[in-house]
Amino acid sequence: MQNTITQTMTVSSTQTAEALGSGLLAVFSTPALVAFMENTAMQLIPITAETSSVGTEISVKHLKASAVGEKIKCTATLIENEGKKYVFDIIAIDSKNQIIGEAKHTRYLIDIERFMSKLV
Repeated sequence: MQNTITQTMTVSSTQTAEALGSGLLAVFSTPALVAFMENTAMQLIPITAETSSVGTEISVKHLKASAVGEKIKCTATLIENEGKKYVFDIIAIDSKNQIIGEAKHTRYLIDIERFMSKLV
């Protein structure tokens, strides 16, 4: 199983603090950073048609603002796997190779049908 993955994205106007309501400025929002980090980490979990993964914990430091149009690279590294539990270290950097965010994130592999049945 692969233990590191990197994804790249360009900050759009729909991902700003202003657009998402988490602030007043047109800069890459913390909620968008968290979503990008979680999405990157979940790519490392082997799923089937019957399974998925859910995030249960994330501790994030959003260290630097990024403008619309900035390219962000996010790398997730699997640091622990115990059964259905997966723990990741995640780092996000900008086009100037400066760290904009760091996180530790926990996800669990779940059976979709069983998980959804608990919502009723």
